[in-house]
Amino acid sequence: MNVEASSICVLGDYAWDVLIRTNSELLRGGDTFGEVVLLPGGSAANVAVWAARCGRDVTFVGKIGRDRMGTLGREDLEREGVQHRLIETDAHATGSVAVFVDHTGERSMVSGHGADFYLLPSELPRRAIASAGHLHLTAWSFFTDPPRSAAREAARTAKVAGATLSFDPGSFQMIGEMGVESFLAATTDMGVDVFLPNKEEATMLTGIPDPEAAAERLAELFDGALVVVKLDADGALVLEDGTVSHIPPTSNRLVDATGAGDSFAGAFLSRWTSGVSAAAAAAFAVRVAEWVIEHPGARPAADAALRRVLDA
Repeated sequence: MNVEASSICVLGDYAWDVLIRTNSELLRGGDTFGEVVLLPGGSAANVAVWAARCGRDVTFVGKIGRDRMGTLGREDLEREGVQHRLIETDAHATGSVAVFVDHTGERSMVSGHGADFYLLPSELPRRAIASAGHLHLTAWSFFTDPPRSAAREAARTAKVAGATLSFDPGSFQMIGEMGVESFLAATTDMGVDVFLPNKEEATMLTGIPDPEAAAERLAELFDGALVVVKLDADGALVLEDGTVSHIPPTSNRLVDATGAGDSFAGAFLSRWTSGVSAAAAAAFAVRVAEWVIEHPGARPAADAALRRVLDA
């Protein structure tokens, strides 16, 4: 696939994460000390921020409440160097997500239905979408309608304009609740060029536990798409034009898994949309995601170690 350097548009959820982290097992009905912080998040917004941190021109399209958290969200994106086309509403509050991180570093989430779930096709900034060379969507825009119709219309607008399209299937639990057939029916006809599942999502969508075999099936379902499977501590797997590349990890020091997949996607797209090979882009994304999981939250503040990764 011939990819020229292009700007990236990311459409989807902006939400605030209420991060709750404990150093011991959480007992039902009990009390414990831990860390409770408010952090900017949303899967799509995280991808946009990480692509920008990795040096790409990025525009984020999403819907927020006309409230204090929406104002803070706008300021957050501007601080991160992400251009935005935010739709504001009085009808719904800015999205929020409860993120529980246990003593092992694994995370569980409870997502509220904020303004981001009510994006309508009529509200899309079509010119901004059509002018980008690449559009990225996440599955959180597909589990309910709205915003599914808006996301599908954005994909159509981008493809008509000649852009490439990437898609992250988001959550294997939510895919299961929606139903695999319904999920595939809503996503496989969009013309996805890059499909970015993790191992659990790949298995859920195909019924195949082996990542390589699952990737091959996903390439069939998504009509020849480049498939990049995130394998957590085992690195990543890239299937492109029938050729498989295994990307090994370089470290495995899990503190908090929140946002690991989003940082991987943003980092991968930052390089792939610049013309870097899929395997090299995945290797870069693995290093970025490994740094992220060593720190609390989806978007930890950069340090010298991250800058070395970004400059490599």
